[in-house]
Amino acid sequence: MRGGSGICARQLPIHLALTPCGVVRIARSELEAWETDPKRTIRTTVLDSSDGLTALATPGALSPRMGKSTDGRIWFVSGDGASVIDPADLPINELAPPVHIEEIKANDEMYNASNGLRLPPQVRSLDINYTALSLMAPEKVRFRVMLEGQDKGWRELVNQRHVQYTNLKPGPYRFHVMACNNSGVWNEEGALLDFSIDPAYYQTTWFRVLCGVAFLALLWAGYQLRARHLAMQFNRALETRVSERTRIARELHDTLLQSFQGLLLRFHSASKLLPAHPNEAKQRLDSAIAQGAEAITEGRDAVQGLRSSAFETNDLANSITAIAEELTSDTSAIGSPAIDLEVEGTPRNLNPVVRDEACRIAGEALRNAFRHSQARRISVELRYEKRNFSLRVRDDGKGIAEDTIKQQPAGRFGLLGMRERADIVGGRLEIWSKLDSGTEVELSIPAAIAYDLSSRESAAIVSGNGRVTGARNYEQ
Repeated sequence: MRGGSGICARQLPIHLALTPCGVVRIARSELEAWETDPKRTIRTTVLDSSDGLTALATPGALSPRMGKSTDGRIWFVSGDGASVIDPADLPINELAPPVHIEEIKANDEMYNASNGLRLPPQVRSLDINYTALSLMAPEKVRFRVMLEGQDKGWRELVNQRHVQYTNLKPGPYRFHVMACNNSGVWNEEGALLDFSIDPAYYQTTWFRVLCGVAFLALLWAGYQLRARHLAMQFNRALETRVSERTRIARELHDTLLQSFQGLLLRFHSASKLLPAHPNEAKQRLDSAIAQGAEAITEGRDAVQGLRSSAFETNDLANSITAIAEELTSDTSAIGSPAIDLEVEGTPRNLNPVVRDEACRIAGEALRNAFRHSQARRISVELRYEKRNFSLRVRDDGKGIAEDTIKQQPAGRFGLLGMRERADIVGGRLEIWSKLDSGTEVELSIPAAIAYDLSSRESAAIVSGNGRVTGARNYEQ
């Protein structure tokens, strides 16, 4: 069946089909577009009882009888009667319906639909009411709606004059609505509404910034508490060490000095007996000599562990100097490597435990390099920096095998002892070495642990660039 359709019914080809809902009119251009794109939605126009059509298809029955008269009209016959359609004179509603947005309902509270409307925070339910004017067939009015910022595309609604959204986020929105009449003529301009939803206090940028600042403050407070806890532990260890030294000093006074006092008395008595009783005087001298040897052994055992820590001046450079002089003064050290000492930064008083352990680590590194590396030169660097104190011992000798650095050989405790001493003072010990490329030992300790902040800093002669002048060189 052919005839006119669309705006000008006599010029455009159409297809007509009778269905239970009425006569469906489909433009041929829609079918051709559908053949090109099967996913396309075909636009149709339905003529039903509101248009005066009485002959409708009955579900389950055969198709009604249809016929075309000589004047081009198409007749539809059913049990309810007959209907006729003139394809050349189809009723077309060419007036697009005007669209109007009436009101907004947010959380069960009504608002006038005016551009720039600001809604309160926490909008959980939003209803937008709109309408379109069509006096010919208002029940056939169709709508397309889209909320920018929420919908991804247009939503088509049939004879539904409100749309609902839930749990909208804070921010600006723009609502579009378009409508078409019973003949499929769309009001493309439609209606627009711009509105916004205010954020709650916890959704604002300043609140997030404050939360970030508070989180950072908590981290800083946690760091401070941790630093104080470590400082307290270190101070306890320091007090324990000082108390132990005080105890040893008392024992030396009560044992070693008392022994020497007894020796003096024996020598004095032997001196008196010597002219008249030489044999008895000799026995007393022999006994005093034996007692003196025991006292020396006793004192040596007690002093040996404290020797490197008995520096009243708290000068680590002088302590390392003494070790270097001891190594190079041995007559068997002819051809031994030269030892250079260099100090960078302003020397400061070190905590006694840090000073002692650093001196022992330096002494161990110097002895290892002096006796085993076959180096020509050994350099020692002390760096007093603002954030760290570091000690570095470097030589140009034959180096250490990688396996020896990773795992201490049985019966050798030098490297292991240095690492343990670094752990005692909360420092980091790094050892670099390759065969025939020398060895470097570096101890780094944070300033908060290394420096004795309660005492005055040591005076130093500093050159113009802040570097201590007068590096020492010991060479045999």
